[in-house]
Amino acid sequence: MKFTKRPTALAIAGLDPSGGAGLIADIKTFLANGVYGMGAVTCVTAQNTVRVSSVNPVDPAVLEDEIMTAVEDITPDAVKIGMIGDTALIEAVGRCMDQLTCPVILDPVMIASSGTPLLEKDAVSALKKIIPQVTLLTPNYPEARALAGSSDSAEILAERIGQKYHTNILVKGGHLSRPDDWLYLSDEKKSVRLPGIHIDNPNTHGTGCTLSSAIAANLAKGSDLTESVRLAKEYVTTIISAGLDLGHGSGPMDHGAVLRGDFTER
Repeated sequence: MKFTKRPTALAIAGLDPSGGAGLIADIKTFLANGVYGMGAVTCVTAQNTVRVSSVNPVDPAVLEDEIMTAVEDITPDAVKIGMIGDTALIEAVGRCMDQLTCPVILDPVMIASSGTPLLEKDAVSALKKIIPQVTLLTPNYPEARALAGSSDSAEILAERIGQKYHTNILVKGGHLSRPDDWLYLSDEKKSVRLPGIHIDNPNTHGTGCTLSSAIAANLAKGSDLTESVRLAKEYVTTIISAGLDLGHGSGPMDHGAVLRGDFTER
């Protein structure tokens, strides 16, 4: 038997039992993008495409043990952090990040695209403390406004946040009238516009989770940051365009739409 290696990525995120977002979506994304995926659960949620009935954070010591036990055996080539949950869990993730040397993508999951807050005020403060440690921060537009303390354009917000936290920022514009994303590259002190398109499909549950995981996968495979973001956007556009229709609310995307072969065909 010939043995092989594969790029690896670790997702640190909440569990969405409907599979459209969170850790399950992250692992699907890693697989579809050619990366071996690992995962650490931050919160166990009870949700579907219509509602969230409960959010149950794990014990911070358990989360820290999950992460460090995984990475001591299989070293990740990239890490994606999604929903963390509360201050104690954020601090636990921060301690683990101190021991990681690979690229880290942080999807802050602070504010829903609708504007609904998802983190308590003290947890937001804790989250801000770990932002300078990450390779890329991927806030949606409402989150970017909160981090910058202003209501400027996505381009200006990306620049302000990047300069404030001395890290790379991707401000997502998917819910704006012009759905362009803006990538601020901290070392080069420049912004890059990444054009987006509106797709006539309401089933977009988990787009933020999926985009950040796809970026992590591309970084794990060795692409530079700009190319990793570009490829991730192309992947998300493809799986939204596949038109999967499940559930009674905003349904999940078809993460496996890019996969072809005997085992995926009916």
